[in-house]
Amino acid sequence: MTTFGYFLSCEEHGPKELVRQAKAAERAGFEALWISDHFHPWLDEQGQAPFVWSVIGAIAEATSLPITTAVTCPLVRTHPVVIAHATATTAALTGGRFRLGVGTGEALNEHVVDSRWPPLSERLEMLEEAIELMRELFTGKLVTHRGRHYQVDTARLYTLPDEPAPILVSGLGEKSTALAGRLGDGYVSVAPDADAVRAFRAAGGTGKPALGGLKACYAEDEKAARKTVHRLWPTQGIKGEAAQLLPLPRHFEQLAEMVSEDDAVAGSPVGPDPEVHAQAIRQYVEAGFDEVYVNQIGPEQDAFFDFYQREVLPRVR
Repeated sequence: MTTFGYFLSCEEHGPKELVRQAKAAERAGFEALWISDHFHPWLDEQGQAPFVWSVIGAIAEATSLPITTAVTCPLVRTHPVVIAHATATTAALTGGRFRLGVGTGEALNEHVVDSRWPPLSERLEMLEEAIELMRELFTGKLVTHRGRHYQVDTARLYTLPDEPAPILVSGLGEKSTALAGRLGDGYVSVAPDADAVRAFRAAGGTGKPALGGLKACYAEDEKAARKTVHRLWPTQGIKGEAAQLLPLPRHFEQLAEMVSEDDAVAGSPVGPDPEVHAQAIRQYVEAGFDEVYVNQIGPEQDAFFDFYQREVLPRVR
């Protein structure tokens, strides 16, 4: 049975609004939550980037839904010891309803503490070491670590959940997907790619959950919805490695000027037709994803939740 969840966007909404949306998602029948972890938004137009751990703490008390970060980068901006500390506390606070989603990150968020942005091969090495280090800390034992990328001196986590929080790994390419299968407790993606799910399973992911996320824009006027997507998320139409390499929102704005409305909207269900939204979700289900998370682009959050509760979720369940 597929789980259908809501994807909270820290790039578009402030902390109080995110908590409000989490409660609305639960009332609408969504079964779980994703939440992004950013220091900067992709574009100034999006306008927000709250500290995700504070928001998760508030959501944990406001809802009973499981929460997953999609995704946290435990490499540069925040040391894996600190992420392990935050994860253990959050998992204890939620009674085991928290999973840590991790990935190799973007310069957009990570360069704020170090202008050198490592190449992907090095970031994958760092991610593997970070995962191993965090899992060692989750044991509650005293940890001293002298690794290639991280140094830790006599660190111990005292506040721990009953069971360690699962670590799910984002895979956007062959190498990261293989790492997710080999080291992760699950897989995170934002494309309905059946080949990637099969590669994750073949690399060691059999029996582990695959989670997929997509962006949508409900509005009574389809043309208005398309314009909202093009205004707020033209970055969906930017191809290649730019998303990992550019350091500032203005750089994405410069590239976004070359993104057409069609390219920005491609892959996102828009407008008032529930079957359009349901079919976009079914692509993830048919690709083999166990959990599918949907984000509503723009300000019409309450109308979206009402629409999905009445028209979309019944179609896909």
